[in-house]
Amino acid sequence: MEFEPLFNPYPSQRMTTYGRKGMVATSQPLAAQAGLDILKKGGNAIDAAIATAACLTVVEPNSNSIGGDSFALVWAEGKLHGLNASGPSPASISREKVKAAGHDHIPAYGVLPVTVPGTPGSWAALSGRFGRLPLTEVLQPAIDYAENGFPLSPTIARYWQDGYHNISNLKNELFQPWLDTFAPNGRAPRAGEIWSSRDHARTLRSIAETKAESFYRGELADKIDAYFRQNGGYLTNEDLAAFYPEWVDPIHVSYKGYEVWEIPPNGQGLVALLALNILKGFNFAAKDLADTYHKQIEAVKLAFVDGLKYITDPTKMNVSVAELLSDAYANERRALIGEQALLPQPGEPPTGGTVYLATADGEGNMVSFIQSHAGDFGAGVVIPGTGICMQNRGTGFSLDAEHLNVLEPGKKTFHTIIPGFMTKDGAPVGPFGVMCGSIQPQAHVQVVMNAVDFGLNPQATLDAPRWRWIRDKIIEVEPQFPDYLAQALARKGHIVQRALDSGMFGRGQVIWRDQGSGVLAGGTEPRADGEVAVW
Repeated sequence: MEFEPLFNPYPSQRMTTYGRKGMVATSQPLAAQAGLDILKKGGNAIDAAIATAACLTVVEPNSNSIGGDSFALVWAEGKLHGLNASGPSPASISREKVKAAGHDHIPAYGVLPVTVPGTPGSWAALSGRFGRLPLTEVLQPAIDYAENGFPLSPTIARYWQDGYHNISNLKNELFQPWLDTFAPNGRAPRAGEIWSSRDHARTLRSIAETKAESFYRGELADKIDAYFRQNGGYLTNEDLAAFYPEWVDPIHVSYKGYEVWEIPPNGQGLVALLALNILKGFNFAAKDLADTYHKQIEAVKLAFVDGLKYITDPTKMNVSVAELLSDAYANERRALIGEQALLPQPGEPPTGGTVYLATADGEGNMVSFIQSHAGDFGAGVVIPGTGICMQNRGTGFSLDAEHLNVLEPGKKTFHTIIPGFMTKDGAPVGPFGVMCGSIQPQAHVQVVMNAVDFGLNPQATLDAPRWRWIRDKIIEVEPQFPDYLAQALARKGHIVQRALDSGMFGRGQVIWRDQGSGVLAGGTEPRADGEVAVW
């Protein structure tokens, strides 16, 4: 039977999903089921998160890969833990070398934008500290799908086609291994068609058997090193050998009785907290009012310009997180919000390509996990014989010598991917997150407010139409965003653009736990192929 998998002319409705023993929410059903299978085999929420993440590198390779970065917030042992598994720039690269090669910005494709991947290290670190099952068992579902193949889901097939179009047009032998891996029949696979990668399966097996040592200090590291040496890149096995994920203390703000948590810089989660710190000083009469959206947009604009100015490698920041999140600074920024759209400028605080998944088990463990290789299919660079697609996270660096986030050797860039988590009175409420570039902190604000201010259930918090700030006074709204609100925002001075589709408005997941009964309530993104797998 022939049909168009992305043609859905009639509105559909998802209900909030409930469970008690375990839950996995992510953007691809096979990955969600892989995580649930690990829970049913005796694994905990951390094992399930790793299994789901590894599976997503196979079944959603346009958005993430073994060659990307990861961040995690983990509720375990009665507290929240943070893991930053983002890698630095190579030790031998520099702004001067990139400029001398004729670039005024770091290109999106090729060897130059590649930074040290952190994802394999994140799986090993999480497994070693909190996991219950061996990594070989946890990664087996991903290995099976890579080896035996799987049918593409519709949304992923769409973005796979976009990636193929972009990379195939580069007409450079450097990208032939990518084409051999992801377009083996001379085109992108279509929705429902089977794709597999035995090279990817072998790499996953090697990572599982060595607890990621082969990737950083073994045979895979040597293959990566050889490729970059042969193709004029900067990443070496010394860079890989020096990398270890960092356990970090999560940062938070109190928002109307809840604590909202993010990973500290170099991630942009600070932007969401800056905006919420401003917004907590307002009372909102209802969700779908122009005044509500106006204040949200203005707070996000002010937070974002601060984030873009101050967030970089934490060792290079010249303002502390505590200073940026102080009530005094929030009050100062809040006072700038009036009845008309403002042109945002950074303040002066007082001195002193992505996938997201959420998991929970019946014992109280919960994980908020995000994984990415930056742009769709990252740098378009596949290490021959491994299936590893390398990230282009280096595009986040500036080549402006005066910019705080300027490219330097061994430096971590401003990072877009952010997992979120909420607690109340010291107890876990649950993980949430929305992937997709600069929409992420903006969507975090919208999801938190949908839940806390307006009492929406987990599914409705994700279903609600979204807006996103672009720059200056320009905002973009989804096709389903109410027209009367768009017009009202225009009257307040916002330059409102309406998107043709929802592709750039993020794809998120939510799991909340009821503290009394322990019942889990989950929602999954209507803008993706996702599923809440429940036990």
